[in-house]
This record gives sequence, C-alpha cells and structure tokens, in this order.
Amino acid sequence: MSGNNEYKIELDEIDRQLIKILSIDSRTPYRTIANELNISVGTIHNRIEKLIENNIIKSFTAQLDHKRCGFNITAVIGVKLNDSQSIEWLNDKNLTKNIVVAYDVTGEYDAIIIAKFRDTDELSVFIKELGNKPQVDRTYTQTVLNVFKEDFESLANEF
Repeated sequence: MSGNNEYKIELDEIDRQLIKILSIDSRTPYRTIANELNISVGTIHNRIEKLIENNIIKSFTAQLDHKRCGFNITAVIGVKLNDSQSIEWLNDKNLTKNIVVAYDVTGEYDAIIIAKFRDTDELSVFIKELGNKPQVDRTYTQTVLNVFKEDFESLANEF
C-alpha cells in the first residue's frame, strides 16, 4: 500500500489545519477549533467525522511517557522469519502486550519491532518466547540507550 496513490485522500487547507490541531492535542474542544479556524462547530464536527470515515484519523489516543509508567527499557528487534509473509507470531497476546510498533521491512530482517519492557528479565522472557515461535528463524535485539526523537505526530506539520 505504501506509495500506492489509490488510497490517497486529497486534503484541503481546513483538513490540514484540523489534523495539526488534533495532533498536538486530540482533546481540543470543537468550539476552540472552530474559533481558531473561523468556521462553525458543525463544520468542524462534519470534517472530523469525514476524516475518521476515510481512515485519515485512525484513533484518538493518550501519548504515554513509558518510563514514568515503569517501562524503562526500549528494544529494537529485528525478526527473521521462515516465511516472510507470516505474521501469526503477532497474534500472541503475551508478545503483543509489549510491542508498540511492528513494521514489515526490506533488508536482512523481515520485520522490525519496537517494544517496551519494565526490566531485562521481562525483555529476556519476551525474546525467548519470540524465538520459540515456529515462524521465527532468528532475532537481533538492540536496547535503546537514549531517545533523541520519538514523535509520531511530527508529520502533521507536513500536511
């Protein structure tokens, strides 16, 4: 799907401004947005509903500080699969509870995952469980020492 324009939705300036505002704070009241953009609350409501229907806005979430929640370790894990199309290992709730991002990628590994852990014991159990999945040939794990940038909303400025 990546790079495929059949899924691309054209956004006008109001849609782009809405996305920017909601990317900063998804709890911004419609009235505040309407005042900022100088359009009616009803228009804001309708526009946001249309963005949701078209899967431009996929969800409204809270952005957590994982370290403050006790998840002190971030791991970047390369996964080499026996069948590069198999994602059955992602159905395991014991694994997915720690995974915050999973990508299908090119290169030496078939998937890259980013996962959060409370401690090295939890990371160790995770890696062993993942490595025991029949679809998984091998893994390569790196732990994150420092986060220089972790901002999935930053692309909203490009709209």
